[in-house]
Amino acid sequence: MHVLVKGAGVAGLAVAHELSLRGADVTVMNPGSHQAASWFAGGMLAPWCECESADKAVLLCGGDAIDRWDTMLPGEVQRNGTLVVAPARDQGELDRFAGRTGGHEWLNDEQISALEPALAGRFRRALFFPLEGHLNPRRALGLLREKLIARRVKFIDQMNETTGYDDIVDCTGAARIGQMSGLRGVRGEMLYLYTQDVALARPVRLLHPRFPVYIVPRGDGLFMVGATMIETEHGGPISARSMMELLNAAYAVHPAFADAAVVEAGVGIRPAFADNFPRVSREADAVVLNGLYRHGFLLAPAMAKEAVDLVFSRTEPGGSDR
Repeated sequence: MHVLVKGAGVAGLAVAHELSLRGADVTVMNPGSHQAASWFAGGMLAPWCECESADKAVLLCGGDAIDRWDTMLPGEVQRNGTLVVAPARDQGELDRFAGRTGGHEWLNDEQISALEPALAGRFRRALFFPLEGHLNPRRALGLLREKLIARRVKFIDQMNETTGYDDIVDCTGAARIGQMSGLRGVRGEMLYLYTQDVALARPVRLLHPRFPVYIVPRGDGLFMVGATMIETEHGGPISARSMMELLNAAYAVHPAFADAAVVEAGVGIRPAFADNFPRVSREADAVVLNGLYRHGFLLAPAMAKEAVDLVFSRTEPGGSDR
């Protein structure tokens, strides 16, 4: 079976990986650049934390994401958990977060210091989610692409027609906004900061009534700070307001971030449906996987399996092969 995968973000690469494992001949077409939502992702595999604002389906679908990524890219996932903190004036936010999530334990100031020495004396209590993890999205995308090439998956930038394939899987994300019913864009903005004066072993989420922010260590003094959620499909540079809010949040976690270098500011448009949960569906000539919202790396492996199941259902007894 020869399958064309449109899109080389996390969804497209996860689908291509699943197809190759099942013996398909796979071609991946990347109609744009790598500078899509996947490129600006946090890479947090945090299904329990996400339940604070997401449906339980996210936990059910993404609960084994760490194991799935470990299978795809052994050794790339850091299983250090997630730490959730709040300023003294916003302790009620921490209680509210705890009430809406599971899989956590409460830490006092001494336990926080033992877990993250850089935060010693800064927070008197926190929530720790020990079963969560994270990876570096840009590194993961590159390594997964290399692995697929080694498995004889072909990558192309464009094509004039899509005939000659047994099936097509469309994973073009935000490019389908305006073409796919109910699909909207949610703008996310992020910063990369560099400092040698802070060391963190895991993502730290800072709760705030208006804009919860996360800081994800990338190693060698580099930190990703994100991410806003703005209901707009407008791209363009990061706004001054968002940059100030992200920097203020980083400073609230550790004052040394005030002297960090701003290495990069980025904007990604996340495709989402009304329920903020992705969908896999069969259109006239393709299987479509879209709407990963802010859960791209968390949900892509499971959704890729669902999409590939739909592809292979056409050649199984009771299916409808072309």
